[in-house]
Formats: sequence, structure tokens, C-alpha cells
Amino acid sequence: MKRIMLICSSLILGTGAVSAQTNSEPNSEITKRNSWLKVGINAGMPLGDASDWSSFTGGVDVSGQFMVTNHFGLGLSTGYNHFFAKDPFSDFGTIPANLLLRYYPKEKGFFAGVDGGYTFYTNVTGETGGFNVKPELGYHNYSWNFYAYYNHIFGSAPMIDIQTVGIAASYNIRFR
Repeated sequence: MKRIMLICSSLILGTGAVSAQTNSEPNSEITKRNSWLKVGINAGMPLGDASDWSSFTGGVDVSGQFMVTNHFGLGLSTGYNHFFAKDPFSDFGTIPANLLLRYYPKEKGFFAGVDGGYTFYTNVTGETGGFNVKPELGYHNYSWNFYAYYNHIFGSAPMIDIQTVGIAASYNIRFR
């Protein structure tokens, strides 16, 4: 857990330091060039204890992003992830409520980001959710984002500490 927090903190601090050196003026109003809605799908594989009771996860992602500068995006994200259970367990789901941070070095190409916040569980008895962190690395262009991610939900009970690794794609819908 400490390593994950250290990696995410380094990513966020490094993003701020690099953005500060780009001489980008902060954006002051929302336009179709600096703000959009992202709608996507994801597929993942549970890790650790979660792999004992789930074999696969798939879901949808929705987020709104505002480019604070030409290289740094900020926004909110949510969605739904369904965990397909192994016998004799039951399927369950997660609904994240996250803040997102993204760093785009160039207009298209590599990007790095992290989502973090709280995730609510569905169809889990006795637990409501836990805090999460989701670092991402991928490729982006004007309309699409393709990325790999690691998601860790820190539940209050050890059995509900959920880790997944996966791939995702999202489409950018521009605000008018």
C-alpha cells in the first residue's frame, strides 16, 4: 500500500513540476478544445485474494475532464465494474466516485494519469466500499484513449481488499 501511494504521489508531483516548466497559460473557460466527456469500456483480471473468488471483471467508465493547461487535465470519473464470480461465490460490482489527474506531454501520444477516491460495492454483504487509487499509462489522440491500469480498492475487511489489472479504451465527446 505504501508503494502504491508513493508511486501515485510521485506521479502527481512530477506532473506538476513538468507542467510548471512548459510556460502554459492556465485555461479560464470551458471550450470544446479544452473540455470533454470520456465514455469507455474496460476489462480486467483480479489479483491477490480477489482472484480466489472472481475470475474476470468488465465495466464502463464515464468521466468529465477539463484541461487546466495544455498538458495537465483535471476532472471527475465514475462508472460500473462487474466482477464475475467463481463457484460458489456471487457476482458483485463496484461504482467509483473519483477525482482524475492526467498529464499529456504532447498533443497526441503517451499519457499518464491517476484516479483516486471512494468506491461503493454492490451485492456485498456487510461492506459498503473503500478508498481506491487507479494509476494509468496509455496512448491518446484527439478522439481516443487506450490505456493499461492497476486498480486497488482498500476495503475495511481483508477479503474486500480488491486489486485488478486491466486494459481500457475511451472515446472523447467534446462539449459544444
